Amino acid sequence: MTQPPRRALVVLNARSGAGWGPERAEELRGLFAGNGIEAEVVLARSGEEMFAAVDKARACGIELVVAGGGDGTQSAVASRLVDSPAVQGVLPLGTLNHFAKDLGIPLKLEDAVRTIAQGRVLQVDVGEVNGRVFINNSSLGLYPEIVRSRELQQMHLGKSKWRALATAVLRITQRRHGLAVHIASETDEQVRRTPFVFIGNNRYTMEGFRIGARSGLEGGELAVYMGRRRGRLALLRLALGALTSRLRQDEDFEMLTGREFVIRTHGASIRVATDGEVTMMEPPLQYRSRPKALQVMVPQPA
Repeated sequence: MTQPPRRALVVLNARSGAGWGPERAEELRGLFAGNGIEAEVVLARSGEEMFAAVDKARACGIELVVAGGGDGTQSAVASRLVDSPAVQGVLPLGTLNHFAKDLGIPLKLEDAVRTIAQGRVLQVDVGEVNGRVFINNSSLGLYPEIVRSRELQQMHLGKSKWRALATAVLRITQRRHGLAVHIASETDEQVRRTPFVFIGNNRYTMEGFRIGARSGLEGGELAVYMGRRRGRLALLRLALGALTSRLRQDEDFEMLTGREFVIRTHGASIRVATDGEVTMMEPPLQYRSRPKALQVMVPQPA
C-alpha cells in the first residue's frame, strides 16, 4: 500500500481513563475528516465488542483499522490484523504507550491522527505464545503476580492504579520467588531458577535512562531476559532500580535471543502476562517471532 486508505474504522477502548463518550467520539470523527479520512468510530466496552468491530470492518473491506487506547488495546486489535492486508493506525491513549513510543508515533492526539493520514506503512514483527499474539512482551514469574495483585486491590479495595501497583510490588517482592524453567531454543538449552522470565518482541534496552525501550520492531527475533537475583532484598532493589532507571543489564539479567523458544515449568498451568494481560496457560509455552506480520502507520522519515 503506497498511501493510507481514505476510509477507516476507529475502535476506542471506552473503559480507558481518557473519558471517551459519544461527544468526544464525534470530535474525533471530525479530526479524521479534517485530515481527509472518513472514519467510523466505535466505542468498545469489552474485548468481545472490539474483536467484533474489527472483524466486521475487515469483512466489509476496510483496510485501515485504528486502535485508540493503551498497549492492551493496541495488542488486541493487532491480534486480529496479523498476516492480513489491513493496516493498523495507533492512537496512544493509554498510560505508558510503549508500542507507540517505540515506533516514534507522537503521543499528542492531533499529531497521531496526522501520522495516520500522512505517514507510511511499516511492516513490524509480533511475538506469539501458544497462539496468543503480543506486540511488546510476555513474562512469567514475578511480573504476572504483581499485575494480579494490583488488579485485585483495584477491584476490591478501590485503590488507584499507581497506589495499587506500589502496594503490589512491596507485597510480592517480600515473598520467596524462584521459578524453575527449562528453556530450549533452536541451538541451545538452559535450565535456570529465576524470579522472572521476560520475553521481548525484539531486544529491549534494560539499563540506563531508556529502560524498557526498543530501537526497532523489525529484527525478526525474540529476546529472553532472566533475572539473576532471587533474595527478597535483591528483588526489592531490582524493582526500585526499574522504577529509577538504575538497572545494569550485565549485572541484573541474563539474555538469550532467537526466533523460537520452548519454555517448560513445573505444574499443570502457569500465569503468563502478554502486553499487560494475565492469562493461565499450560506448559510447554511455545514462543515464536512472526517477522513483519503486522502493518502499522508510522511517521515519515525525518
